[in-house]
Amino acid sequence: MTFTHLLIVALIQGITEFLPISSSGHLILLPNLAGMTDQGQIIDVAAHIGTLFAVVIYFWADVKGAAAGLPRLMTGKADTPGSFLALCLILGTIPVVLFGVFLKLTGLDDAMRGIAVIGWTMLGFGLVLYWADKRGAEIKTDRSWSVKDALIMGVWQAIALIPGTSRSGITITGARHLGYDRESAAKLSMLMSIPTIIASGTLLGLEVASTANATAARDGAIVAVFSFIAALAALTLMMRLLKSVSFTPYVIYRVILGVILLGIAYS
Repeated sequence: MTFTHLLIVALIQGITEFLPISSSGHLILLPNLAGMTDQGQIIDVAAHIGTLFAVVIYFWADVKGAAAGLPRLMTGKADTPGSFLALCLILGTIPVVLFGVFLKLTGLDDAMRGIAVIGWTMLGFGLVLYWADKRGAEIKTDRSWSVKDALIMGVWQAIALIPGTSRSGITITGARHLGYDRESAAKLSMLMSIPTIIASGTLLGLEVASTANATAARDGAIVAVFSFIAALAALTLMMRLLKSVSFTPYVIYRVILGVILLGIAYS
C-alpha cells in the first residue's frame, strides 16, 4: 500500500471512530467507491489500536480509576467508583461480543458489507439518533450510570456490528433515550468503546498474527500513529462542541450520505 492510501485509511478511521457517522461504514465504502484495494485486516487492527490509545488518553482519569478497580471487582465487590465503572463497562461489552460471535459463525458479517446495507443504516439510524436527541430528557449524568443502563446500552451497541450503524452513534442514541445529557451520553459511549475495541482488536489480531511481516508491520505502525492523531483531534473537538451544539449536524451528514448511497445501490 502507498503512503497516501495508508494516510487516507488512518484519517477516515481516526476521524469517524468516535463521531456518530460510522467508521466501519466509511472504511467499507473506500474500496467500493474510490476504486482502492481493500486495506485488509492488519491495517484495520492497526487503525483500531490508534483510536484506542486516543480515547484512553482523553479519558485517562476514568480509565485509570476503572483499571484500579478491577482487582476489587475480581473479588466480587463493586463498592468503589472505579470497580463499579469497570463492572458497567464489562457488562456493556457482553452483548456486542455475543452478537459478534453469532455474526462470525453464520457468515452474516461479510454478507452485510454492501453499499445498500450501509445506505439504509446510515439513513435510518441517523434519524433514530435525531429522534432520541430531540426527545430525550437530560436528567442523568455519567455519574448516575447504573448496571441496568449499562446492559441496555450494551444491547444498543451490539446493533453497531451492522455496517453503517455507528458504534458511537447507536450508544449515544441509547444513552439519550435513557435520559443522559449530551456530554454524558458521549462520554459513556466513548468509555464503552475501550473494551469493545480491545475485544474486536484481539479477535482480528489473532486471525492475522500468522500473516504479519515486516512490510505489514511498517504499514500498521504508520496507520496507528495517524489514526491516533486524527481520533484524538476529532474526539476533543466533538466533546467541546457538545457544550453548545446538538447531534443534528451529524444527522444531516448521515441522511445526505445515506440517500446518495441508496441512489448508487439501486441505480
